[in-house]
Amino acid sequence: MKKHLVLASALVLAGLSTTAAAADGNWFVRGEVGRSTVDVDVSGVGSDSDHDTSYSLRTGYWFNRNFAVEGFYSKFYDQDFTDGVDSANIKLSAFGLGLVGKKNFGADGNGFFIDGRAGITRGKIAVDSTFGNGSDTSTKPYIGVGAGYDFNRNLGLSLNYDHHKGSGDGLDITAKTVTFGVEYRF
Repeated sequence: MKKHLVLASALVLAGLSTTAAAADGNWFVRGEVGRSTVDVDVSGVGSDSDHDTSYSLRTGYWFNRNFAVEGFYSKFYDQDFTDGVDSANIKLSAFGLGLVGKKNFGADGNGFFIDGRAGITRGKIAVDSTFGNGSDTSTKPYIGVGAGYDFNRNLGLSLNYDHHKGSGDGLDITAKTVTFGVEYRF
């Protein structure tokens, strides 16, 4: 009987702590815009890099002030090339899912913060050219870090760096982004 009472008490306390943590949680949306550096290495051909404007739309849930899950869509590259006769459009994008850790240095979870994120992305490269069309996808890990300022419980700004990889049929791609982000929590 005593064992059942201890077990029941432990379950009630676990349920209360889960409820308390959920009450502290917030959904969030974040938009990021910045600059990407895309490095491409084609086996047997060589390598090159280029820059483009990058953006990311992210959403997720903060379980508490220090831990969240996120899902996102990012566009790293979208450029047109032509030599007067032939043309091509190359696009590089990714969907992802990951974990976020955050440490605020101000009172009440506001003020300056640092964060880190890591997870999995499904990257896609698509080529549309006068020679034909094609695309390839790959699933790879991503990592990122950021620093910023939370003005209050709902609004924060950040500067972020993310590192994404992709590959396929003799092709290795790395997208490194530096973005400015605005996050709203509700």
